[in-house]
Amino acid sequence: MTEQLYFDDPLTLEFTAQVTECHSLNGGRFGLVLPRTYFYPTSGGQEHDTGSIDDARVLDVYKDNGSIIHVTDKALPLGEYLARIDRDRRIRAMQHHTGQHILSASFLEVADIESISANINGDNPSTIDLEVGELDLQTLRRAEMFANGILFENRAVKSYYVTDAEVPSIPFRKPPKVSGRIRVVEVDGFDYTPCGGTHCLNTGMVGLIKILRTERVNQKLRVHFVAGYQALDYFKAYQDVSQQVAAVLETGVDGIPAILQRKLDQLKATQTELETLRTGLLAAEAEQLAASAQTVGSLRLVTALFRDRPGTDLRQLGMRLRDVPGMVALLAAFDGGKLSLVTACAKDSNVDARNLLKVHLAPFNGRGGGDASLAQGGGAANENVLETLFSGTKRYLEG
Repeated sequence: MTEQLYFDDPLTLEFTAQVTECHSLNGGRFGLVLPRTYFYPTSGGQEHDTGSIDDARVLDVYKDNGSIIHVTDKALPLGEYLARIDRDRRIRAMQHHTGQHILSASFLEVADIESISANINGDNPSTIDLEVGELDLQTLRRAEMFANGILFENRAVKSYYVTDAEVPSIPFRKPPKVSGRIRVVEVDGFDYTPCGGTHCLNTGMVGLIKILRTERVNQKLRVHFVAGYQALDYFKAYQDVSQQVAAVLETGVDGIPAILQRKLDQLKATQTELETLRTGLLAAEAEQLAASAQTVGSLRLVTALFRDRPGTDLRQLGMRLRDVPGMVALLAAFDGGKLSLVTACAKDSNVDARNLLKVHLAPFNGRGGGDASLAQGGGAANENVLETLFSGTKRYLEG
């Protein structure tokens, strides 16, 4: 049984570790057992500590039948060693775990919404799952402001143990799931939660809580948030991006929205103008293709092969050519590995575009579909296909 010292003293990050057992694990790793440890094992939604014992790196920490296993990258002989816990990781976990208690209690306080579960991270945003499908922005902001108000009051965060008999006297936000000796984490006069995690000693140590986004997961709402150092990291990143954008736009950060809106309006107007010009160019190109048509009996045949031409262009050209009396058109585009083909047939041609497409795609197992006047398809192809793509078209039309 390993004595868990982190409960009463979460800020001790260096200590003398007595290694009493060392076991080989999978992957060339080793499991060290200490009779007393400040390393926190993964549990209760909070991730494990990392650090070192002597020159062995502690990569993982977990519980196993009352013992705490310290997973290291090398074996250590039994004895005493200096152990160091990664301060940044531990503090971030404490800030997020205490922040999660406060934010969960704030949702209950301002909107009467209970949290279902939580996941605590120090390197990525933490999450809280709420017992609702969605929430409006105003409610999210109210909960966030309320939670930060608790931080700014710098209330004490206390941990202590109660017995089963004492449980009814504690106003738990959620009742304990275990019995016997129950550890309570209390945010002074505000939140009482049965918890086995490491926590800040006062709410001011959390620094700041910021909700980043929400997502619906089944019938619940998952709230992603950051706290403490990680919140500072996020604000630094957003500030850097904002300042870079402002410099490009030659404005201050406050002027970014107005300038972006103007540029968006200009872009939309330019896109509309370009689309009008593109439509005109496609119409002119269709006329040129029609003028170059070969005569095959009573039909007019157009075949054209393009390099790296969008399929949308082929389709637009085909739609125009099918309106030309007696027209049968085959328009292909090749991008080096894939062939796209559009077939277009005038109503009076009595040629089915679907059959025409099928015949021309068959040599390279292409697939497609459409209707009698316009069909489209394609498939993987090579340069050899291009040489013979239209070689049998006239024979097919002649019967």
